[in-house]
Amino acid sequence: MSSNRNQIHVVVGSGATGTATALRLAAAGHDVRVITRSGSGPDHPSIELRAVDANNADQLTRAASGATAIYNCANPPYHKWTSDWPPLAASILAAAEANDAVLVTLSNLYGYDTTDPMRATDTLAPPSVKGAVRTDMWNRALAAHEQGRVRVTEARASDFIGPGLGANGHMGDRVVPRVLAGKSVSLLGRTDVPHSWTAISDVAETLVALGANKHAWGRPWHVPTDAPLSQAEVISLLCEVAEVEPVKVKAMPKALLALGGLAVPALRELKEVLYQFEQPFVIDSAATTDAFDLKPTPIIETLAKTVVSYR
Repeated sequence: MSSNRNQIHVVVGSGATGTATALRLAAAGHDVRVITRSGSGPDHPSIELRAVDANNADQLTRAASGATAIYNCANPPYHKWTSDWPPLAASILAAAEANDAVLVTLSNLYGYDTTDPMRATDTLAPPSVKGAVRTDMWNRALAAHEQGRVRVTEARASDFIGPGLGANGHMGDRVVPRVLAGKSVSLLGRTDVPHSWTAISDVAETLVALGANKHAWGRPWHVPTDAPLSQAEVISLLCEVAEVEPVKVKAMPKALLALGGLAVPALRELKEVLYQFEQPFVIDSAATTDAFDLKPTPIIETLAKTVVSYR
């Protein structure tokens, strides 16, 4: 697959990862369409923003007409995964099949049991409802691929870190502004166990590489990710690069999490994935690095850019 200007790449979703992917594709000289319900997205001369209901397979198929690849960077509300993901994933898969486009899906590590480290070749055995939703999405896409109906691949990442994360990440709006202000932070689960953090920029690089390389299709890959750090270590490093005094790091009491969940649906859903922060949660991405020569961004570099973005 070449990088000709006349290639059209469609990105579904304009959150942190969708925006980074669209900008990465545009920088590579591609024409990019960003599909969202609102028509919002990054401002770039090579990026066209379209307001489309991606749940409507006919609308999405028309909006993706001529696409070389479709990148699924959508992210339904956390508490609506079981209801919103199946029809949305089916619609995106149908649009890729109808347009003979490669489907590149951004996913996570929820489908694995608590193995450490987790490899892309591990059998999926989801320990949660959310993990089962993502596993079913992949199994359906892979079945379509094996039937010769469409070409698919999947990039799996750990928790995101980096500029643009906003309120949707563990190291986003709820944490970084407090650290910069010298205030204590309260974090989910244990703060002293190893945890992998995947840079948003590395997610974009991986998605673009997988869409362009036929050797990537028909299997999942892990996004190259720097060595794991505990939550406390991330906060300590964040203080260091921000040149602020160390802040106090506390574990959020489970009772407080349960109480918050009564009013905030997204918080209520965190109980199901608490295991990811109570024991080592480590990704092995060596296969991706070896196959595509993609190397993870050092976490200290990602944190430095995060600090700049907030300031």
